Amino acid sequence: MSNFKRLNTKIYEKKGPEITPDFVYWKQLGKPVLVKEFGPVDYIDFSPKEPHYFAVTCSVRVQLYNPITKLVVKNLSRFRENAYGAVFRSDGTLILAGGEEKNVKLFDVSTKSMLRLFKGHTAPVHRVGFIPKEPQIVSFSDDKSVRVWDIPTENILNTFEGHNDYIRAGVVNPDVPNIILSGGYDGMVKMWDTRTNKEVMKMNHTSAVESLLYMPGGGMVLSAGGTDIKIWDVIAGGKLRGAIAQHHKTVTCLRLASNGKRLLSGSLDRHVKIYDVGTFKVVHTLDFPNGILSLGVSPDDSTLTAGLVDGVIAVQRRPDQIETEVKPKTAFQHKSREIPVGVDEIVPSLEHESEAKFDYFLRKFEYSKALNSALKPIIVNKHPEKTVAVLRELQKRKALPKTLKEKDLKTIKNVIKFFLKYLTDLRFTKFLTDVADEFLDIIAEDVEDFPKDVGLLLVQLHESLVKEEKLINDLAQVEGMMQTLLAAQVSSHFDQCLPIKVKQTNECTALNVK
Repeated sequence: MSNFKRLNTKIYEKKGPEITPDFVYWKQLGKPVLVKEFGPVDYIDFSPKEPHYFAVTCSVRVQLYNPITKLVVKNLSRFRENAYGAVFRSDGTLILAGGEEKNVKLFDVSTKSMLRLFKGHTAPVHRVGFIPKEPQIVSFSDDKSVRVWDIPTENILNTFEGHNDYIRAGVVNPDVPNIILSGGYDGMVKMWDTRTNKEVMKMNHTSAVESLLYMPGGGMVLSAGGTDIKIWDVIAGGKLRGAIAQHHKTVTCLRLASNGKRLLSGSLDRHVKIYDVGTFKVVHTLDFPNGILSLGVSPDDSTLTAGLVDGVIAVQRRPDQIETEVKPKTAFQHKSREIPVGVDEIVPSLEHESEAKFDYFLRKFEYSKALNSALKPIIVNKHPEKTVAVLRELQKRKALPKTLKEKDLKTIKNVIKFFLKYLTDLRFTKFLTDVADEFLDIIAEDVEDFPKDVGLLLVQLHESLVKEEKLINDLAQVEGMMQTLLAAQVSSHFDQCLPIKVKQTNECTALNVK
């Protein structure tokens, strides 16, 4: 027995995600706590001051939640119709909200009383914001206008008109409060200057703009619309620097986290992608049960909330105390065991791994029993890689034909069901396709004697094999077309470089060949 080599069942196991610092950091967020609201969650915003309550705008009210208890602590219900886009002021004492009533309302957080009512828009106001360092606010409306208001007098200070469709996104430059960006469903991102009361820049996103975000420093702007996030260099006059296309449905919201070092994007595809702002590469992905309309992250990254299209708020919170301290140097590690100081060596206890039943039967050359043990439901459902490993070993020993011919109808049905279930699993497809073909050849002589239910399973297996073969052929054709296109692209770039002098060749290559 000591010389018997056990089956290597780990080669087919699913590979886990790459363990990176970002993976560990964001995995520390607990499982989402789901809180049901009465309609789609339009907007979520966190208070910049502790304990970092978050305001949820949904239906005809704005509710403030405690991130620790996940319970409502305040309810702002001075709305007859839907409220939109409630945001905190930088000191956390005031909340501003738009709404279907075409007005903008300012609330005191502590007393819940409405302090100001700004009237003037002729259509619903979906996004609002405070202007830093000034007693002013800005509103973005479906009447295709952007308006700046004076808080003490409720008067309109500036009106910007230039969009051809609803304005559903807007942001104020945090470093230059005079600069305002608006994004419309006409696909345009426009920059306005309150000092000149004019449009100073415009950028074409080409899709309806759902969200805008200034990057730290104020020199770069992100716009989300369609399935893309576009990066604009406003210092260079609104030049497009790149596009991020990691979602396959509409990107609805953008947020910064980790002191501006990480970017989060939420989409209707149910995913939140987390990017490194230095490279804009995805470092982690969070999954949610439904499409995401709004997203919020507390300033200390301790709480992340997502508002879903079905009116559910998913709240994920990091444990209050996470053990990250390094263990003191009074002991050192030896194969994951601590050895106290002053002890020369600890003799490890012998641990014998129990032998799997299929390994036992293979060692005894009892192939039928080995296959039966590998086809047990608990192994097939939880560890299919073990079943595949047994089939592979039987094929290597050329014992598969004899083993299958000896099997009863129940075992044959289990084998067919296993093929049907895992034939399309990328880990097993290539091997199982070959084994399934061999299996059909082996039982071909006895097919007429099989009952009807086994015949139907065989028909399904045949159809699955045909579909898989067609898919492989289609993918091969696509791969060939892609290689042709890439070759043509490289050739065109090479041709562009030919007229340039030899001393400029390196520069041309750097600019044109990606």
